[in-house]
Amino acid sequence: MKSKSEIISRAIIENRIFVIRGHKVMLDFHLAELYGVEAKVLKRATRRNVDRFPHDFMFELTDEEYDVLRSQFGTSSWGGRRYPPYAFTEQGVAMLSSVLRSQRAIHVNIEIIRAFVKLREILSTHKELPFKLKQLETKVEKHDEELQTIFEAISQLTSIPEKPKRPIGF
Repeated sequence: MKSKSEIISRAIIENRIFVIRGHKVMLDFHLAELYGVEAKVLKRATRRNVDRFPHDFMFELTDEEYDVLRSQFGTSSWGGRRYPPYAFTEQGVAMLSSVLRSQRAIHVNIEIIRAFVKLREILSTHKELPFKLKQLETKVEKHDEELQTIFEAISQLTSIPEKPKRPIGF
């Protein structure tokens, strides 16, 4: 039997997290693949427990959102779906383990939640980056001004003053 960590790679999970409508989400068919069930089984379980999935846990993509997402990958290998997929937020993914009720679902959910947490940590670290860049830019500008002043002073010190020419006939 595979160990918990061998069930699914976190890198695979991270590559399947998208930002749609300002939310980090995973799509139903990717989740179904990770859980080892058919997408229709996952959707059916979700519809049976619709009260567990408010709009901020799960939403259906519009046709336009789905087309844009598909075009980003340049492939139609997502199959001939009749309906756009459901997008599950982190909370929706957590709720799925209680709906699917399998050991695999529990272990996969743990890895998915860890991937969402890691993504959140990375994003919070990057929030500081623009501030630090601005500080560095200000420091460099200040140093540039100081260096310019130094170069001008050196230039004045190293320039040889021209000797005044004597008038002819003296």
